[in-house]
Amino acid sequence: MLTIKRLSIDDAKILIDGARHRATEIGVPMCIAITDESGVLIAFERMDGGKVTSTTIAQDKAFTAAAARKATHEYAAVAQPGGVAFGIDSEVGGRLSIVAGGLPVIVEGDVVGGIGVSSGTPPQDQDCAQAGIEHFLKTISKP
Repeated sequence: MLTIKRLSIDDAKILIDGARHRATEIGVPMCIAITDESGVLIAFERMDGGKVTSTTIAQDKAFTAAAARKATHEYAAVAQPGGVAFGIDSEVGGRLSIVAGGLPVIVEGDVVGGIGVSSGTPPQDQDCAQAGIEHFLKTISKP
């Protein structure tokens, strides 16, 4: 029997709050997706002005980060022609993302979910995803 650690809807809202706050600070309205540890969507927010195309991209970034247990940007180098994972972004129906902005959410060494952010540049997306995780970890560590 397995015991699985998984984000709750309240956890997902905390992650979104942190990412949204950072997006507001940098002036880029984002699409923010949170998945459970297997990549299934828990919560999603499209900030006013978030790009329509980014709704799917954010969800795919969160899916990739959780299901592969790896940050999306880590795939970029190995997915190029000649790389060991060339073409991986066409797998799983094209859902695997190699663009920065998807991070696994790790608590006590376990991947409990994923966050995907899209609408800015890849570094802006990743910055907002990281801000969501930092806000979440700070919030859950409070007594």
